[in-house]
Amino acid sequence: MNAPRLAEIGSLVGDQARANILSQLMDGRALTATELGFAAGVSAQTTSGHLAKLTASGLLAVTKQGRHRYYRLATPHVARMIEHIMVVAGDKPARIPMHGARQEAVRTARTCYDHLAGRLGVGIADVLLARKYLVLAADGGEVTRAGARFLDKLGVEPEAVSGRRPFCRTCLDWTERRPHLAGKLGTALAARFFERRWLERQAGSRALTVTPAGRRMLRELFGLTL
Repeated sequence: MNAPRLAEIGSLVGDQARANILSQLMDGRALTATELGFAAGVSAQTTSGHLAKLTASGLLAVTKQGRHRYYRLATPHVARMIEHIMVVAGDKPARIPMHGARQEAVRTARTCYDHLAGRLGVGIADVLLARKYLVLAADGGEVTRAGARFLDKLGVEPEAVSGRRPFCRTCLDWTERRPHLAGKLGTALAARFFERRWLERQAGSRALTVTPAGRRMLRELFGLTL
């Protein structure tokens, strides 16, 4: 066990401003320092210091494009860590109650890095398992022949997702306390939903809007009503 490294990561995530920055990047997008500073509620100079520490530690990656630098979570493992911390944090009542339309939208449908979470993500995972389209084990999941036909009907191609991440793995949902799908399968499902405009991002939030076309699709193909 690398205790010093654990302590380093814990101290980085434990700062409120840095926690805000990391949470803001949980939708998988890359944002500028200005955007992240606004989300963190700190000055530009303070934001720069936080971003330098998070990048040096390997929690964030930065890409330069033109005059701007764009920051994103370095790997899906970072997103998974943050999601699990949220699960633990949710075991104790928040000092600010999670009520209202905005919080309900986050619980209904949101992104968890590059895959779907909330009631939507958990519901999709439940359907794929119940219909035996997907078989899960402790170290990942496998699509059955029936599942492959279903994914083909949806136009979902997990094999086309680049990177060395697992084909399928579960991610414990911090609001539903049950697993949703991550890995290449989760990424491909989310990409297809956005491509077909079944989902739309909500500005300034991880929450997603399920479009009328998306609601019809969820009812007809998944038997889900959100």
